[in-house]
Amino acid sequence: MILSMTGYAAASAELDSGSLTLELRAVNHRYLDIQLRMPDELRSFEGTLREAITAQLQRGKVECRINYAARSAQSGATLNRDLLQQLAAWNKDVQAALPDAPGLSVADVLRWNGVLETPTASADELRATLLDLLQTVLQEFSASRAREGEKLKDFLLQRVDKIEALRNAVMPHVPAAIAAYEQKIIARLREAMQNTDDERIRQELALFATKIDVDEELSRLASHLGEMRRILSLGGAVGKRLDFLMQELNREANTLGSKSVDAEVSRSAMEMKILIEQMREQIQNLE
Repeated sequence: MILSMTGYAAASAELDSGSLTLELRAVNHRYLDIQLRMPDELRSFEGTLREAITAQLQRGKVECRINYAARSAQSGATLNRDLLQQLAAWNKDVQAALPDAPGLSVADVLRWNGVLETPTASADELRATLLDLLQTVLQEFSASRAREGEKLKDFLLQRVDKIEALRNAVMPHVPAAIAAYEQKIIARLREAMQNTDDERIRQELALFATKIDVDEELSRLASHLGEMRRILSLGGAVGKRLDFLMQELNREANTLGSKSVDAEVSRSAMEMKILIEQMREQIQNLE
C-alpha cells in the first residue's frame, strides 16, 4: 500500500465532565515533525500521545490539535448539600444579629462558589479516553492517506506508461537519424581532409562518437521505468527511493536530448523531462 503524507481525520468523545475533540492533519515533509496543540490541563499526556503517533507514521509534518470543552455549571451539576446547610445556618445567624438584613435568595445561593458541583474526570480517565480517541483518528487518518496514495500511484503509473511510449517511439527514428548524421559527418571529413586539417578531423570524429549512440540511454530509461513499477507494486515507504529514480530518469532524458541528432528525438526527450518533473512534484507527497 502506497501512503501519501497528506491526510486529515477527526473524532470526538463525550465524558461526564465535558467533550474531547482530536484532529490530525499532515502535509509532506522530509522527516517526521509532530506538533501537539492542546489545553494546559492535558499537557501531561503529550509524551504518551507523541509516542503513539510516532509508532504509526514515518514522515510528514503532523499537527495534532486537541480541544477539551468542560460542561457548564448548569449541565449535569449537583448541589453541594453540606455547603447548602452551612449557608442556611449562616443566613439564620446573620438575620438574628441583623433583623433588617435581607435573607439569601435562591439566586444568591446558586451563585455561591462551590454550591453547584460539576463532574470532573480523573487523570486516568482522560488518558484512556485520549488514547482511544487517538487510535480511532489514526485509523481514519491512515485510510485517508492510503486513498490519496492510491491516486498518486495511478498518476505515476500513467506517466511511466507515457515515458515508455515515448521511448518506444524514439527507437525506430534512431537508425535513420544516425545514417543521416553519418552522411553529414562524411561530407565534413572529406572537406577537412582536402584541407589536410588534422585538428578538425579529430574534432569531427570526437563529435561523431558522442552523438552516434543513444542505445545506452534508452536501455537505462527502460530499466529505471521497470524499477519504478516494481517499487510501486511493493508499496510501503517508497518516497525516497522514487525521488532518487527521478534524478536518474532526468539524467537519461537530459543526455538523450543533448545527443539527439533528430528533431523527433529532441521533442521526445523534452516531453520526457516534463513528465518526469510532474512525477517528481507528486512523489514529494509520498511517505
